[in-house]
Amino acid sequence: MKVKGNIEFTIKEHSESIVISEMPVSAGIKNPFGTAHAGAILWFADVTATVLVMGGVEAKEGMQGFPLAINLNANLVSNQTSGEFVAKSEFVKRGKIGVC
Repeated sequence: MKVKGNIEFTIKEHSESIVISEMPVSAGIKNPFGTAHAGAILWFADVTATVLVMGGVEAKEGMQGFPLAINLNANLVSNQTSGEFVAKSEFVKRGKIGVC
């Protein structure tokens, strides 16, 4: 069995203190029941948070100092079959920036 999906989203707002992204509910992120897969929703939230933490630095394969201490807490209380998700990431407590 071959399983294929496609996830993409758009960053709508990006500043030093907040990142807001939008992801459409498309066939590539739906589970067999026709709703968005929880893993796709969590991935979307995680990448939005990572963009905030990295500031203006673009992530690249093999880069040094990738942030490893992002805390992601999710409560999935509902789902969607169409429309779009909005992720808003902001610092609750900004820690020290260190080099790994």
